This record gives sequence, structure tokens and C-alpha cells, in this order.
Amino acid sequence: MKIAFLGAGSMAEAIISGLIKRGIANPSDISVTNRQDVERLNLIARIYGVTTETNKEKAVSEANVVFLAIKPKDAKEALQSIASYVNNDTLIISVLAGVSIESIQQLLQKEVRVIRAMPNTSATVGLSATAISVGENVTEDEYEFARTLFSAIGSCSIVKEDQLHAVTGLSGSGPAYVYYVAEALEKAALEQGLEHEVARKLIQQTLLGAAEMLGRTKKEPAQLRREVTSPGGTTEAGISILQQSETAEAIQACVKRATERSRELGDMLIRELEDTKI
Repeated sequence: MKIAFLGAGSMAEAIISGLIKRGIANPSDISVTNRQDVERLNLIARIYGVTTETNKEKAVSEANVVFLAIKPKDAKEALQSIASYVNNDTLIISVLAGVSIESIQQLLQKEVRVIRAMPNTSATVGLSATAISVGENVTEDEYEFARTLFSAIGSCSIVKEDQLHAVTGLSGSGPAYVYYVAEALEKAALEQGLEHEVARKLIQQTLLGAAEMLGRTKKEPAQLRREVTSPGGTTEAGISILQQSETAEAIQACVKRATERSRELGDMLIRELEDTKI
């Protein structure tokens, strides 16, 4: 199966890395193209052994599966430029935040089969949290291919298309939230006199252990938190600062705003299509 990536950014690289490391695809069967960054293409070719193609029309016309991994703001121009090269039996897998299946079909001007996915960059290490939504005309085999593909680079959940906005705000952007917390923890550790290497190791294991506890015990996060928080102890003292700072409310607002932005990106494209009557 020939797979073409339209876009060579961090998400495309994460998926490519996961596909190759997990043996889902051979490097020789993957081609990558982007708009103009030849240096980026050469880097990906050196690291993963994939084929890079400056002629995106050629890459798309030869592919059975086309991954849309470009920025949402570039969707209109990119999809219109390849519309005549996309075969009717090509499967489109899109990781574009906010861009609907209907918009993709409208830009390509054909009823192509589309699966929308929202993975995250942890695909690089085989631990992506991915949700997918399947278009009406996607075959059972194509659905199974996508589910197997994304399950091979992490977990894969099936959601309704409109729910992908929330997925984008939660797990799509989620690694950045965790890294933000890790940054703060690291800074705090250094301020308290720990060496950088020791602090990084402790933070990494703490995050990993907490995630494993959530998965293995199946307990609610609130219960796990209470089990760690002894009355009058150090954890309670620390948690009290988070509560005073309304940290929970800030996190909820963070996810809400990211979700809203996903909707905004999609709506902007829809309005543009309506204005140009594509």
C-alpha cells in the first residue's frame, strides 16, 4: 500500500515514525511532500528512509492512502491543488483540526472516502491518544485499516465527527499541557535545590506512574488524589495552593478554549467556501 503525506510537520513525522517503528508500513512505501521546505523533507528522508517528493501531484496520484497533515489555514489551497490528482478510490485520512469531512470533499470536488483523525505527537513513541470519525462511504476494510493503524501507535477511540473538536482540545493539544506542567515542576525542583538531571528523572517517573495508576486501578482521579492526600500532610499543603489558584478551573478553561478554536478553524473554512461558492 502506497501512503502519501501532504505536510511534513511534527504531526506527520510522529505518525510516520510510529508507522515505521511498529512495522505497519515500509519506508519505501511512504512518500512525503510539503509546500516549500526542501530542507525539512531531506531531514525526514535521512531519519526515516522514506521517499520525499517535491511534486505533490505525483505523490498523491500514486497513493492508495493520502494523509492530510497540513495546517488548517492551508487546507483550501492545498486540497484544490491536488483535486484533479486524487483518485476516486483513494482513502483520505485527515488530521486537520476543525476541517470537516464535508469541507474536504467539497474542496476536492468529489465524493472521496474520508476518515478524520485527531492523534497527538506521542505517536512518535507509540503512545498516541487518537480518536477517529469515519465518513459515510468508508468501507469496512478501510475502517479496520485506520483503526489498526492508529491502534499500533497508541490507543484509538471512535467518536462522532462533531466530538472531534473536544478531542482536539483535550488529547490533541494535551501533550503540550502536560509539558507545561512538567516545565513548572522542573523549575520548582531547581528552586528547591535539586539538580537538573535528578529533577527531570523524578518528574518523568512521577507522570508515568500516575498515568499507569489511572489505567491499571480504574479508580477515579479524585479517589486517587484523596488516597495520596493525608490530612495535615505535605500533599494537602501543596494541593491547597492549587485550589487557591483555581488551577482546576484554569485547566477546564484551557480545554474549552482549545475546543472553541477547533470549531472556529472549521467555521472559517466553511464561510470561505460559501463565499466563493465552491
